[in-house]
This record gives sequence, C-alpha cells and structure tokens, in this order.
Amino acid sequence: MTVQNITLNWDQLLELAQANTTARRVRRPGQSPSTAPIPSSLHKLPPDIAPPVLLYRDTHSWCPFCERVWFALEEKEIPFETEFIDLSNKPKWYTDLVPTTLVPAAKIEGELVYESKDILLALEERFPETSLLPADAEENAIARQLIEDAETNGFKEAAYKFLREAADPNDLDTLKQSFEAKLDELEQALSKYPGSYFLSTFSLVDIMYSPHLDRLAANLPVYRGYHIKENSRYPNLNAWFAALNDRPAYHRVKSDEATNNLLLRRRWGVEPISNPLPLDPVLSEASQYRAEAAERLSDNREAAIVDILKNSGVQALGDISTVKDAIEAHLKLLATYLLYGDKTQLPWGRVGGKDNLDPAFSAIGAITFAYLRNRICAPRDMSAGAATAFRAAADKVLASIY
Repeated sequence: MTVQNITLNWDQLLELAQANTTARRVRRPGQSPSTAPIPSSLHKLPPDIAPPVLLYRDTHSWCPFCERVWFALEEKEIPFETEFIDLSNKPKWYTDLVPTTLVPAAKIEGELVYESKDILLALEERFPETSLLPADAEENAIARQLIEDAETNGFKEAAYKFLREAADPNDLDTLKQSFEAKLDELEQALSKYPGSYFLSTFSLVDIMYSPHLDRLAANLPVYRGYHIKENSRYPNLNAWFAALNDRPAYHRVKSDEATNNLLLRRRWGVEPISNPLPLDPVLSEASQYRAEAAERLSDNREAAIVDILKNSGVQALGDISTVKDAIEAHLKLLATYLLYGDKTQLPWGRVGGKDNLDPAFSAIGAITFAYLRNRICAPRDMSAGAATAFRAAADKVLASIY
C-alpha cells in the first residue's frame, strides 16, 4: 500500500467524509461541542409540519430509560423532535410540567406522557401501524406481562447492587449470586420462543432490557471481572445480543463500551479492577464508521478546539495561538487518518515534518488525542460505531507521536 503525504483542507476533508457516510447531525445551541442525531424518519414529514412526538431527554444521551424510548421511535419510524434537559440544572418549566421531574417524558400528539414504560405503551396505542407488540392475543398478553416484569422483577436492582456497592468479599459473592439468579431467569425467558428474542419477534420487551444489559455487559468485566458476553452459562443471552446487533436502530441509539465505562466511573466513582475492554476491531476499521467520525470531527472542529483549549490543560505548553495551531494540525491529521487509513503518512515522532521537531508540538498532539479519546460520548457526539473508530484512530496516531 502506497503511503502518501496527504494534505487536504477542512472543507475538503468534510466533503470527502460526507461522501462516505449518510450520518448527519445538528449542532445543539448551548451544548457545544455536542450535537444531536437527526431522526431517521424525519424526512417523511413536509418541512412545515411539526413531528407528532416531542421527546424530553438527558443532555448527554446516556440515560438508559431515554434510550428505550428513542429505540422504539427509531424502530417504529415515528418522526420526532428532541428537547434536551440538563439533569444537573433542570429548568423550572420542566419540573412544573412533569410531576416526577425525571426524564424521559414525551408529548405525543400534544399529550404529555412520562415514565419510559408508559411512553412505550402510549406509542403503541397511537402508532399501531408498525407495532412492537404481537398481533396474537395470547402472545400479546404475555408481552405486556413481560414488560411489567422488566420493571418489577428486581433484575436492575440486583445488577446495580453487584456493580456499585463496595463490599467485603463475602458480601460481594452474595450480591453476585443474586445477580446471577436474575440473569438465569432472563436466560430461561429467552428460551420460550424460537429465535433469539424474548417473543417470537423483536418487541418492546427487548427494548425494555436492551439499555441495561448493554451497559452491564460493558461495565461488569472492567469493574467486577464478570462477563455476560461469551459466557457459556448464557447462550440465549449471547444470541440475543447478536440479534440486536443486526438492527440498524440499535446502532443509532446505543452507547459504546468505552463511553459506558468512562461514565460509570465519573458518575458513581466506581474504581476499575481490570483493564478497559479492547476496542472492537471490526467497528474500528469499518469505513462507514471511520467516515462518520471524520465527518463529526471536521464539521465540529472549531467547538472541539475551544473545548480542548479550555479543559485539557494544554494551554500550559505555550502561547495560545501557537497551541491552537498545533491542536488544529493534529486534528487534521486525525481526520485524514480516519479517511485514508494506513495510506496516511504518520509522523512516527516527527510531527509536521522537519520544521516542527519541537517536543512541545508533539506534547500538544498527545494531550489533544488523549483528551478527545475520553471526551467523546456515544451517542451524544456520534454513533457507537463511529466513537469506536474515532478512539482506535486516535490511539494509532497517538502512538505515532510517542
């Protein structure tokens, strides 16, 4: 493979990235550098018609209960708009509007509904055309009971006690056994119907469990040394994960493993006992995800530079304009590598060529990549696949600097 010294400007990088991915996002005023995804079904509406659903959700797009509703909206192809609520500073109009003051909430054709389970059932009632409940009456009744059980069977409580509570080894073993008992119940429930879902087809039951099981599958190996995926005790659960992975809507709404683990430590102060999970090599090298990551970086570079300057500590390395230029040079190198892969001429310790051998220049690049690698949040900033490709590329270019 020929290695080239590729030099494109930002407009060229953005154009090339957009030619290789259909993913688009809109910038969020007041939440720089964050963006919001465009609902895949929004194109169905004429420009002057408001979507029938307004979803109130968390600003960081990490809340598992909000993810349930988003997942259903994408699966049912319902056009919607989003109002982001800052959970650390909820506006009074929202706490006055929603009795629980929690997210998610939704206005469905003007009617307020809150609590994720109730929103999901309301969406089924108002938009039956693409149903996520079985048509068969008997299976439909079973589905509704399983949806209720997902909220009341104690699975989430047992899981998060095992994950979060600091305990001596004996207590931890008891919590582990309680959690495994709940996983065994889910494993058994997944054996009742042919196929890989809780019912005969994908349904709201799968959506109820998806965000929590996804997070637990990422968190437990790092924070408790416990694996759900590739665990021979749970073949049905692993088949269920594989089936979800084939659904495009799932990839639009899910968080990546790195985001799940970074946020757990920041939010709850839990300390890891194992190394981070390796980045998925398939997602890391997938051209559509690399292009999406490059598109996000190229389109949002100005806000990213401001964020890096303000929060990474890089300002201590020199004059502000010089530091800013160095940050931008490294970001451009990263965008180029995302698009061209190993055809990109990486510096291998000599960033920018013979005129830029100053160690401070390389140090700025290293700080930039290390900061951004752990700053991006999926799906707040980009899809989980793109976030994985972004982190893998940042690691590769970072290794070329040091």
